[in-house]
Amino acid sequence: MKQFILSVILIFSSFFSFSQMLRIDYIHRYQLLAIEEMKRSGVPASITMAQACLESADGNSELAKKSNNHFGIKCKRGWKGKKVYYDDDAKHECFRKYKTVEDSYIDHTNFLMNNPRYASLFKLKITNYKGWAHGLKKAGYATSKTYAKRLIHIIEAYKLYRLDYRISYDELMASEQNDLGEGVSNTLTISPFQSHETKKRNRVKSVVAKKGDTYEIIAQELDLNAWEIYKYNDQQAGYCPRENEVVYIQHKKNRASKDQPTHRVEKGDTMHYISQLYGIKLKNLYRRNRMKPGQQLVPGQIIKLR
Repeated sequence: MKQFILSVILIFSSFFSFSQMLRIDYIHRYQLLAIEEMKRSGVPASITMAQACLESADGNSELAKKSNNHFGIKCKRGWKGKKVYYDDDAKHECFRKYKTVEDSYIDHTNFLMNNPRYASLFKLKITNYKGWAHGLKKAGYATSKTYAKRLIHIIEAYKLYRLDYRISYDELMASEQNDLGEGVSNTLTISPFQSHETKKRNRVKSVVAKKGDTYEIIAQELDLNAWEIYKYNDQQAGYCPRENEVVYIQHKKNRASKDQPTHRVEKGDTMHYISQLYGIKLKNLYRRNRMKPGQQLVPGQIIKLR
């Protein structure tokens, strides 16, 4: 009999453990809400998503499950909606109750927009998730001393900063499914393990751009400044790399390798293309060939690389 009871307990324990939503599943389910709220208000989607993960325990908290409150927002003065009571910083505190999860996300945005304490945050760039995280802590959104660090950790661990660039979920989904070699599903996929593979070209580190990439996204993933990526690749601010385009993440060399002394121009070639192909600084390439920036190339022309 005791063994039977133990078996029943184990079965129920297993059931409840599996019923817990994983963080990545929570992100998959609700990130489009975060993006829509960002478009409406300017609150970074990465911040909204990270706060929701943290405050709702990835949708597993009692407050989230029973009251659809995913941001831990308390009633405060003027709240006219439904209320529930839980022990938090003090006993029997009043929290807001929502009809749907979407209502919780909308109210979270309105809460930040309508509260003067958070006004300064809206002056930050929408991609400055670190500034927002520290600003929320400073303004008193949460009492935890590590609140900002925890938000930043979630954003960087799950690459949620991609959401701040309003990447089409179709583009991101297709890109990641291609990497995994799986069929395309109808959900937005963000893999916490995804990264750009680094390769060396002419002894210079580079990556290959994926569909939907920007220099800003690549810079954040590799802990660089966006201006560095633009400089390394001889591009103007605002340029967006094409899919499968080589992106250098270090300064290119002054000359090509010894086995590549020259390049024969083909139709459509540009000096910038040749510069990227061989990992040579564009300015040096022009100087070595006594050419001026913008000068047209002729098919069959020989360009000196060393």
